[in-house]
Amino acid sequence: MSREVTVAAVDLGASSGRVVRARVGRTAGLELTEVHRFDNGPVRVRDTLHWNVVGLHREILRGLREAATVDAVGIDTWAIDHGLLDADGALLGTPVHHRDDRTIGVAELVHRTVPAAELYARTGVQELPFTTIYQLVAAVGTAQLAAARELLLVPDLLCYWLTGERGAELTNASTTGLLAADGSGWDTDLALRVGIDPSLLPALRAPGDVVGPLTPSVAAETGLDPATPVLAVGSHDTASAVVGVPAACERFAYVSCGTWSLVGVELDAPVLTEASRAANFSNERGVDGTVRYLRNVMGLWLVQECLRAWGSPALEPLLAEAEAYAGPSVVVDAADAVFLAPDDMPARIVAAVAALGQPVPDTRAGIMRCVLDSLALAHRRAVREAVGLSGREVDTVHVVGGGARNRLLCRLTADACGLPVVAGPVEATAIGNVLVQARALGALGGDLPDLRAFLAEQVTTVRFEPRGAGRWDDLEAVLGR
Repeated sequence: MSREVTVAAVDLGASSGRVVRARVGRTAGLELTEVHRFDNGPVRVRDTLHWNVVGLHREILRGLREAATVDAVGIDTWAIDHGLLDADGALLGTPVHHRDDRTIGVAELVHRTVPAAELYARTGVQELPFTTIYQLVAAVGTAQLAAARELLLVPDLLCYWLTGERGAELTNASTTGLLAADGSGWDTDLALRVGIDPSLLPALRAPGDVVGPLTPSVAAETGLDPATPVLAVGSHDTASAVVGVPAACERFAYVSCGTWSLVGVELDAPVLTEASRAANFSNERGVDGTVRYLRNVMGLWLVQECLRAWGSPALEPLLAEAEAYAGPSVVVDAADAVFLAPDDMPARIVAAVAALGQPVPDTRAGIMRCVLDSLALAHRRAVREAVGLSGREVDTVHVVGGGARNRLLCRLTADACGLPVVAGPVEATAIGNVLVQARALGALGGDLPDLRAFLAEQVTTVRFEPRGAGRWDDLEAVLGR
């Protein structure tokens, strides 16, 4: 197979977005060019945090214009958040950000109707306070929800604006708490029981499906051929990131490390045991019918918020100071909900250290080292529990995404896990998006191992060997785990 294609991957994260133009083929290899990058983040309107999705659409159009001629377009974003359409297909308001506080206490309310154990058995989804099902229940009784006729998750909403076609891509739909755990379809009975109209939930589509061609207005705005197809990819950015793991075999764990760290293993079937629920693991659908068995833990959000509180100093010198830090090792529980909202993160870190009876760091380097040690410890716990609960043994931990640039975090993760860490590619999400498009267009063939074997020939990674886990056992004890 020697066909070569050029595609545009729209990759939106919780703090930034970009449009990547990629040339790919068995002979051509893989060549990525970032043609447009832009900021993303919450906008507070009165007392509610929103996503500026109209602004994101504008930036996507600009990026596609910069990409020039492409054979297809694919979009991936974060999960859970959504827009509501009225009977005319118009957006009702702007999507609410998952860090908004409107879902506080809603999970407990839902569990009075559907106990947590039953909810997990039906959907396999990790207990997170802002999951889509809880966002919708929080909106019950509002005029907006009463007027809604369809729900579109953020990547599906953006695809709709490009094509006029509506639907729900499976990997992202599986994060909502409303999809059956086996991926067979929406759990309409569950939706009815918690007061959600099942007719809001759109038809499902799989990675590789054609969403539709560009609308005439989008084609005119971008200069692209109106026949250019938008393709469904792993539209949950973690689903695309896992495709972009250059693993040599199935015995790997992954840490997709960006604003969040998604830590887990790839399986053929969900794990729905009570032990899995108690450990707060999620069974999310992946590309090619796989299951992303993972836990969602705080990631570089902790670093980003510390930097913001400190006036946005350069990160690299601070990491060097953190690596050289000679103070006592202290940690916090990186999964603690106290760190979820944007606020004075250094103060919350210090307070959490003190609450655990540890010496309080009094320098930026000490706080940053605490953050990175805590993230590495969270990665260790999630990897070990994923292995124990799923039975999938692993030989290597792959760190992909922005965290792969953070050599100190990668080294600490290797030490904490007692396993080699392979760092890279940083652009795993965009690459996974591209690979699914290229396969759908016939430029690549085979299954996930074939795509990963191709990828391994194209990217450079960095390997970190573990240096002993004794200190980490002591830190684990601090958290009472």
